[in-house]
Amino acid sequence: MGVCRGGAAALECVAAHPMQDTPAGSFMKTRHALELADIHKMLAAAEAHARRNGWMVSIAITDDGGHPMALLRLDGAAPITAYFATEKARCAALGRRDSADYENIIKNGRTAFLSVPMLQAMLEGGVPIVIDGTTIGAVGVSGARSS
Repeated sequence: MGVCRGGAAALECVAAHPMQDTPAGSFMKTRHALELADIHKMLAAAEAHARRNGWMVSIAITDDGGHPMALLRLDGAAPITAYFATEKARCAALGRRDSADYENIIKNGRTAFLSVPMLQAMLEGGVPIVIDGTTIGAVGVSGARSS
């Protein structure tokens, strides 16, 4: 069963489908992965939530390695939100935690985190997608005011 943590992306999460991975001459293990149907459901839920709240946002979904799988920029969303949403999702996927956690670390004085490579958007709005304790991707949203 799928679980999304955090409220930044405000999604109704869906279960990801298991993928079979069988190394030659070895055992069979199951690995969960996002599928296109899952991504469409997440984008639709996030878009509906944004529209209900009057938010002009961009919504990005990445795989577990932070690679973009989908991007939706709503009408009226500033162009930069597409970049930030993708980077927030990448940060959450690679860090295996909400991107807001990094923002809070920096706010609490650990400014060395500002030099971390590959994490361009350590701001609230990125949430990992977790199945059975394993991060299988992330969602990033940009363009709405932080709480």
